[in-house]
Amino acid sequence: MALGLRPGQTLADARARIPHLVVEDHDPAADAALLHRMAGACDRWTPLVALDPPDGLILDVTGCAHLVGGEAELRAQSLRRFRHAGFSVCATIAGTPDAARALARFGRAGTVPPGGEAEAVRALPVAALGLEQDTRAALALAGLKRLGDLAGLPSRPLAARFGEEPGRRLRRVQGLEDRRITPLRPRPACWADEVFADPVAHRPAIAAALQRLAGRVADRLEAEGRGGRAFEASFFRSDGAVRRIGIRTGRPQRDPDTILRLLRERLDALADPLDPGFGFDRVRLAVAAAEPLEPRQPRLDGEADHEDAVSDLVDRLVARLGAARVLRFVAADTHDPLRSSRLVPAAEPGASSAPWPVPEPSEPPARPLHLFDPPQAVEALAEVPDGPPLRFRWQGVLHTIVHAEGPERIAPEWWRDPDAPTRDYYRVEDAQGGRFWLYRAGLYDRETGPPRWYLHGLFA
Repeated sequence: MALGLRPGQTLADARARIPHLVVEDHDPAADAALLHRMAGACDRWTPLVALDPPDGLILDVTGCAHLVGGEAELRAQSLRRFRHAGFSVCATIAGTPDAARALARFGRAGTVPPGGEAEAVRALPVAALGLEQDTRAALALAGLKRLGDLAGLPSRPLAARFGEEPGRRLRRVQGLEDRRITPLRPRPACWADEVFADPVAHRPAIAAALQRLAGRVADRLEAEGRGGRAFEASFFRSDGAVRRIGIRTGRPQRDPDTILRLLRERLDALADPLDPGFGFDRVRLAVAAAEPLEPRQPRLDGEADHEDAVSDLVDRLVARLGAARVLRFVAADTHDPLRSSRLVPAAEPGASSAPWPVPEPSEPPARPLHLFDPPQAVEALAEVPDGPPLRFRWQGVLHTIVHAEGPERIAPEWWRDPDAPTRDYYRVEDAQGGRFWLYRAGLYDRETGPPRWYLHGLFA
């Protein structure tokens, strides 16, 4: 600007003023990615960080400033780190995000004392409200150029002439009305930090820090009567880079040894090893999701319950292989046996609300344990075309049926495949005691001519 350049100026005019001007193409995607990286670096001070595009960040430091020695020290640390990385930055701490944003962009940077926002923003231009250009121009024509000019006007005449938005934004900038920010990452249920006086790069020291953090997090969860379902370890490098690893558990967990074991499993399974660079100066363990967890009575023999053992095994497999590779079956709410179950991540809670079908105590199972996909075509003979089969040939072997139950008619789901034929299922037993699940595809003389038979499954 001292050389006569200004935003919106043509490149030809700029080069006429400065012949050796260095020009770079604008890359909004790279700018946005850089802003996200800077937001990740700000996690060391607070877990609630929101973007303020195109070149700003908003941090909710409520309850966090005392961890670094107060608000003034927090502001000084943030400025020092970003300036050391080569950025030109300014920062303001105020009672509301709008007041802090307006003062950082248009006013004198610093820390506003509680309740002092209205006085601190009086000298700011109307542009600090972030209004549309037409509204700003209309306010300027009315002689309203400073926020102090707007503050001295009654709210109703201002709203009648310029709409509700200027008054609403003015109240937020003055600290009279607060609003929620939308952080990039949800607020964790609880967390604990370990700050090193000097950057640490040795893995045993990092593991010891994680062990201490797991114990502190477990104590907080126990005091609240909760257990963690998702944990995240964040490693803050001295150069501003942040590395994170996350684990999930199949049930609420607050045992420090279990948490630490899963974190080690995840660290060992990383394709890209944890690179400490010049060292980590902070390590954080956060509980991303928590659920109520009541104390459980141990068994008299000291052994763990079977369900707990299976859950622990799933947690270890998920930590080592990833959630997408450890799956389990859940029941689907459908009568179609081809779609009666589906695969979901094993660590995913509440994956299905449909219960598994349970037969009556005196009844045999309605569905076989082994299903063929796709069903296998067989040759079958029935006394009448729409009756139960008398015998069938499968894989060259003739089976004579001595008992048959059915039919169980299952129509296709019209919203999926309306042209699929209706199926009549039979549970049959042959002379050798084998039990089979057969069906006839298509209703005789309505959907098909000669019946077509298929073997869909085998009972145990």
